[in-house]
Amino acid sequence: MNQKAGNQSSLIENLRDGVDVVRLILFKRLKEHLKKEYPQKNEKNRKLLAAAIVNELFGTKNLEKNFCIFAKNNIKLIEKELSKIPKNFPDLLIPLTDALRMHFLCNYAEGLPDYSAKVLARAKDLGILIEEREVPLPRGFMNLVYKIGTYYGIIKKQKASAKDETSKGI
Repeated sequence: MNQKAGNQSSLIENLRDGVDVVRLILFKRLKEHLKKEYPQKNEKNRKLLAAAIVNELFGTKNLEKNFCIFAKNNIKLIEKELSKIPKNFPDLLIPLTDALRMHFLCNYAEGLPDYSAKVLARAKDLGILIEEREVPLPRGFMNLVYKIGTYYGIIKKQKASAKDETSKGI
């Protein structure tokens, strides 16, 4: 593998990690919301539902048999909660928009099937994708991921290096 291909592969891996951070944040928030919305459901059921909603939004499949059965049996509830994301989580629309677009770009760069265009169109129809928002550059996306990831305790806050401090004139 040449240097350029290795760098692109590393960049895609990092961007996918960033997408996963946003997915995890949505999952955590959904679990909290579902606990209030469906107190009669047990925790395992709410976790499965939250995971199914996130997977449905990003067009990913969990091929585990029990999960497939759960998703199939609960598709109406998954769809209902998916449609309520803009109302229930307006503060996550920017990170979700950027993560969905990065997910699409990573799939495109890796030559994966173009199902993500349908995922983006669906997210737009649901009011989750902010169409007028510009597609972020990788660095901007990763800065957003770092900011929200540290806020939610998913990413450990990094101390500024001596080089960073020097460049700030400190």
